[in-house]
Amino acid sequence: MTREDAFTSKQAVFLSGCTSHQLRYWDKVGLVIPSIQSSNGKPGVPKLYSFRDIVSLRVIKTLLDNGMSIQRVRRAWSYLKRNGELGSQLSNVQLVTDGSSIYSVEEDQVLDALKMGQLAFFETIDEVTRGVEEDVSKFELDKQKFLKLLSIVEDDILTQTLRA
Repeated sequence: MTREDAFTSKQAVFLSGCTSHQLRYWDKVGLVIPSIQSSNGKPGVPKLYSFRDIVSLRVIKTLLDNGMSIQRVRRAWSYLKRNGELGSQLSNVQLVTDGSSIYSVEEDQVLDALKMGQLAFFETIDEVTRGVEEDVSKFELDKQKFLKLLSIVEDDILTQTLRA
């Protein structure tokens, strides 16, 4: 990534919807550090953000705007970074919040990012539907076999009654 691809702090504020105070604080606490050039606390050194940094800023801002506390966002973001979920393709990461936790959606799993990746309950309705359909099919087959056996037994009893 080159300086030509970089966004200044002013541009990052505009593109992310964050305040300059938020950017400074999040840099200070290590939530989102400008990846192209950080000031490292030195005055006069411009901070330069990458496109990916802008996306991260906007995601964090969205979580905060939807009721998550900064502490919870920091914990979840830290977990996601540690476990590589914020790796090369940030656009592949799906986050869901219910207002009290942040979940990472992966293929057929939902992990609670605030509980160190604890698997959360997740079941899609189409999977439940398929399971019910399979069970109903098995039930129908078993029912048909039972009725056929019952018919054979009934015929045997009728035959034995007629002989007697």
